[in-house]
Amino acid sequence: MSNTEKRTPSLTTMILFALILGLLTGMGLNFLVGHASEPVVYFINSYVINGLFAVIGKMFISSIKMLVVPLVLVSLVVGVAGIGDLGKLGRVGGKTLFFYMMTTGLAITLALLIGKLINPGEGVNIVAEGASFTAKNAPSFTQVLINIIPTNPFDAMVEGNMLQIIFFALLTGMAIASLGKKAEGILSVFQEINEIVMKMITLVMLVAPPGVFCLISKVFATQGLAVLLPLVKYMATVLLVLGVHLMLVYAGALTIFARLSIITFFRKFYPTLLVAFSTSSSNATIPVTMRAVTERLGVSKGISSFSIPFGATINMDGTAIMQGVAVVFISQVYGIDLSLSDFLMVIITATMASVGTAGVPGVGLITLSMVLTQVGLPIEGIALIIGVDRLLDMSRTMVNICGDAIVSIIVSKSEGEFDPKIYNDMNAGIGGTEDLLHDIDNSIHTSHELYIADEAAREEERRLGSERRVDERREDDRS
Repeated sequence: MSNTEKRTPSLTTMILFALILGLLTGMGLNFLVGHASEPVVYFINSYVINGLFAVIGKMFISSIKMLVVPLVLVSLVVGVAGIGDLGKLGRVGGKTLFFYMMTTGLAITLALLIGKLINPGEGVNIVAEGASFTAKNAPSFTQVLINIIPTNPFDAMVEGNMLQIIFFALLTGMAIASLGKKAEGILSVFQEINEIVMKMITLVMLVAPPGVFCLISKVFATQGLAVLLPLVKYMATVLLVLGVHLMLVYAGALTIFARLSIITFFRKFYPTLLVAFSTSSSNATIPVTMRAVTERLGVSKGISSFSIPFGATINMDGTAIMQGVAVVFISQVYGIDLSLSDFLMVIITATMASVGTAGVPGVGLITLSMVLTQVGLPIEGIALIIGVDRLLDMSRTMVNICGDAIVSIIVSKSEGEFDPKIYNDMNAGIGGTEDLLHDIDNSIHTSHELYIADEAAREEERRLGSERRVDERREDDRS
């Protein structure tokens, strides 16, 4: 009986196990590539790292990204139409934008201050040759404002332009809200599609463990430790500032503005952080983040459907931190002193650069080129850090989505649309993906129990049949 009562590990446990196993596997493969014979190295690189791991990892990320556009569009339309009051919508939008911009400004300021205290570039003797990075021209702030309005909303959806999709969804939701009962039919359609998309997210997350394993294995098999050693101080500084920002700015904001415990937040939100770490993409994590903040943290769907997609586009605190430390690091490596006005320019430029920047892996390097140009540092300096950026990008993404979730909580509570019972209940919201896994597991155990019961019944029938045959033989012998 004890065997049938066992349950499969939770999805969270499996993702964490996959992450650790992927790290160990990647480091092991990296060691093999450096010491094995040429045929073995070719096989590992071609068929394992850039074959199996790359294919499964990309399929997992693509399966999540597949749901981002429909989720953002439909959930935002439903959320805005549900708010109804356009004045309230403006109030929610204003609060959300204020907190996102405030935390980003604090993030870059912290990065510059701690960077100057630690001096990560002092004594570093590396050159930029051998690494390649072509800086793309970052759009001006005025161009970002112009690009918010889509000339063709369908093109915006195809290209995944989040700001344009958000603008179109806001406009659609406001139109539905203003029409009232006349638009109840189309609103119900959007609501039903929203439920379908959320169920699809649940199903897609069933393949998260193998996806996370392959993504992490590929990263560490490719990077190894050799590329990290000259940049340990730079990496440690970035990670330190990320940690300080989490525990000082985010924990402080959650305590001051929402009167909530950051410990409870992390205990309930860390499965989403694992997904963010493995994908390195705020956009790819939108479906998982939205589900977590509504079902696990008590934020209303009306608020989260706006704040989470909006935050994935403009809230790049982790990226701002990387840019601040990178500016200090590159300036020290090249022996260039920056003035106070240069640092102020970095704060303004990095904060503005976060607006309209896509939440995809590696985008921080593009915006960093704009920041370096503004303060007269050589863009070639990006090549110094490009080797470790992927590893740091994973950590930055976790900080970014933490900011999205915490701002959503603060805004939701300020609007009286926050449920503290859900936030403080450790079992709240465990339904969905993990329950689906348990349901599958239970159905397997049930089938197993039925099989055992059926076999027992058949065995009993065979025993009774055998006894009847023995009795019949005895009767025949007597006669």
